Amino acid sequence: MCKQVSFFAVFLAVSFFPPVAMSQSDVIVLPGAEGKVEFITAVAVESSDAVIASRGRRAFNLHGAYKVVSANQAAFTFQIERAGSTSVLLTILSGNPAQTLHQETIIHDTTLQNAVLRACDRAVERTLGQQGFFAGKLAFVGKQRGVTEIYTSDLLFSSVRPLTLDRALVTGPSWSPDGNKLLYTTYYKTGFPDIYMMDIEKRSRTPIANFKGTNIGASFSPDGRRIAMSLSGTGNSEIYVSNRMGRNLRRLTNNRSLEASPSWSPDGRRIVYTSDAPGKPQLYEIAASGGLARRLPTNVGNYCSEPVWNPVYSNLIAFTVAVSRGFQIALYDADKRRAEVLTSITDSAVEPVWLNDGRHLVFTRREGGRTGLMLLDTKTGKASALHSADFGDASSASFVYQVVSLG
Repeated sequence: MCKQVSFFAVFLAVSFFPPVAMSQSDVIVLPGAEGKVEFITAVAVESSDAVIASRGRRAFNLHGAYKVVSANQAAFTFQIERAGSTSVLLTILSGNPAQTLHQETIIHDTTLQNAVLRACDRAVERTLGQQGFFAGKLAFVGKQRGVTEIYTSDLLFSSVRPLTLDRALVTGPSWSPDGNKLLYTTYYKTGFPDIYMMDIEKRSRTPIANFKGTNIGASFSPDGRRIAMSLSGTGNSEIYVSNRMGRNLRRLTNNRSLEASPSWSPDGRRIVYTSDAPGKPQLYEIAASGGLARRLPTNVGNYCSEPVWNPVYSNLIAFTVAVSRGFQIALYDADKRRAEVLTSITDSAVEPVWLNDGRHLVFTRREGGRTGLMLLDTKTGKASALHSADFGDASSASFVYQVVSLG
């Protein structure tokens, strides 16, 4: 079995407290959509270790809800000090004179860096009242020297390693909910697109779908027991659901149009996907057990594709929409029965994927023949590059935040 990621916390001061109320002097106010106001909290990140301080500041600069400032200007100061080879001491200070609001030691069983990022996540929880995402991990398609492979990395791109050595076209990586398995499509063995599942610890892989035609778009259900995928063995691509090993296939769609990009609802009961039944791609929803499909009234463009269901807010679905001469990321709200465009990236923004907090997205930016991964805060609209061009091309991200145990 894959080794479980775990850490435990030792509370040294206040064990639990709700997000702290802030005065007007503590925040920077930004105008939001539809007259809403977004508050950006001023914070300082300090450490006697320059590497820890740098990583902490980069993390909070990415978030969108924080602005990193000096300690004398901050509403909160996050002190992160090395406590061991794979542990850090997090102290949260507020006020003038500064008062300790929270302090705990966070120990991770593999790396100091992961302990630092989990400390940053804990600081988000304590000050914003939302989940942190910094300690999550990405899988993505990387292209270096003309060769594409599946890579994995932390969100800061400070720990990047290849997962495949196929030296063939690879697409569509998708994590299992526990982060121990990875689905992806590869052409390496047959020259045709087949779906494989990789065991991350063993570095072994098992064929999930290698039928005649294209086998693409595989994704695990939220409980990890089922897989949705797009198969074209019958002539045109349709949406199927199987068990976690690709067996007991159940066909959900059956028509003359092309169906692709299935994504599960948070409760695992429904699937959203793309269909060109209207003539151009639009979003449809169907029960995971089968039944009648329903078109979603996005009303934002005549080309909508690559839907991804928000893991926290079941009324929200992000997707790619054709805008002018390129593509942008849009957000459909089922409660309002309409969508809005979130990005205004030069050339194109495509392939959205939600992070665990239901607020942030990672997407692929296409510009000048190059691709790169970016982080988007859907509340403030802040978009930040996750890596430099020196890495090479990166696209088709999948994100997972591994469940941890305390103790």
